[in-house]
Amino acid sequence: MSFCDKCIAGVRHEGTPSGKVEEINGVKTYVAIPEKEFPKDKAIIFCSDIFGLDLPNNLLLADDFAKNGFQVYIPDYLNGDPVPGDFLGGKFDLNKWFPTHTAEFTRPPLDKVIASLKEKGVTTFGAIGYCYGARYVFDLAFDRVIKAAVVNHPTFIEAPKDHEEYKAKAAGIPLLINSCETDSQYPAEKQEIGDKVLGGGTMKGEGYERLYWPGCEHGFSVRGDMSKPEVKAGKEGAFKAAVEWFIKYL
Repeated sequence: MSFCDKCIAGVRHEGTPSGKVEEINGVKTYVAIPEKEFPKDKAIIFCSDIFGLDLPNNLLLADDFAKNGFQVYIPDYLNGDPVPGDFLGGKFDLNKWFPTHTAEFTRPPLDKVIASLKEKGVTTFGAIGYCYGARYVFDLAFDRVIKAAVVNHPTFIEAPKDHEEYKAKAAGIPLLINSCETDSQYPAEKQEIGDKVLGGGTMKGEGYERLYWPGCEHGFSVRGDMSKPEVKAGKEGAFKAAVEWFIKYL
């Protein structure tokens, strides 16, 4: 597994997060709750990119999902050691950082937060993952923890292995993939393999869709440059599609 230069590239988005940070079952978690009435038994688990809670972009996205009627949780599965937001668009040794951020270290915090939410009455989970976080959405689907899945410009997805495993283990858990034009992590060949394995009704149950956003590159939906019309359209379109996916399937 390896990262690409776009995994750390991007633009800091404007805005002030309106949610709050809580400790849930010992895990620091960003919590975004709708201001209006919402279903207390449903929640979205937001699997962030490598910047985690240190980048406002992630928090602002969680707030936007909450504005659309979902309670949203971003567990600090990076265990207080994200790539610092100050390195956005700069240089950082990801190869040195990654060995302590594999699933062995990062999956347990997710499980702790989900277990606590279940104790509080949440019975139905959706999950969305950006870049690095997409790997965890696939794994949660494999374990049938979630009911609906969305991944944006996924990292660490092996083709066709993970697509075939999704078909075998996560059949019936609707999957939306927001892909893009320039993405060494999920390039055209992986996109095509995913469509072949999961598309055309091959996955039991319903719900596989891959959207393609031209003029966009890896990271566009969370760290994209909003001054570029195609990127702005891709970021906003991917978010709208995710909201509609969760409304339909969660």
